[in-house]
Amino acid sequence: MRELILYIHGKGGSAAECEHYRPLFPESDVIGLDYRGLTPREAGPEIRAAVRELRAAHGSIILIANSIGAYLAMGAGIDAEIRRAFFISPIVDMERLICDMLAWEGLSEAELMARGRVAASFGEELSWDELCYVRAHPLRWTAPTEILYGQNDGLTRYETVAAFARKIGAGLTVMEGGEHWFHTPQQMAFLDAWIRNAAERETCERRD
Repeated sequence: MRELILYIHGKGGSAAECEHYRPLFPESDVIGLDYRGLTPREAGPEIRAAVRELRAAHGSIILIANSIGAYLAMGAGIDAEIRRAFFISPIVDMERLICDMLAWEGLSEAELMARGRVAASFGEELSWDELCYVRAHPLRWTAPTEILYGQNDGLTRYETVAAFARKIGAGLTVMEGGEHWFHTPQQMAFLDAWIRNAAERETCERRD
């Protein structure tokens, strides 16, 4: 039975992005998850059901998740099904991000509560219900994890991702000059080397 590499994309991405990771795991099956839910409340059950079905078929899953895809995966309660995880520019504190977005829009929490939903000028919809939901459902994640973070990530502060990495015992790699969206040839080469190095370390640890 071949191990499964499961890719969960970020906002605006697609399951087809999993093709990038196929050469990095030539001895494994690589697929992308085309989830439909856009919020933790919607996507959680969908991701959880899909992962449990895949786990039964493959036995072992390595997760690669990008941006909000990592947040949705963690919120789905699938850590017991995952042997190892690689998170690329993960959203690790949705409450902080929503509050930051409110500040960017010049709004207070009281105004968001009164209005319910706000279409922000930068293209995001801010929701009071979703802010309440993420506050009531803090992330819990126990799978062995490596995190890749870009120095110039405009969505998640370094202090936030570093604190989260310490909390869950994850490895944290920072690309100097990197962005939230890893997409340039240089950034993708750094990402590939990050995964390969982690895989090599795991192989050495197993031999020892």
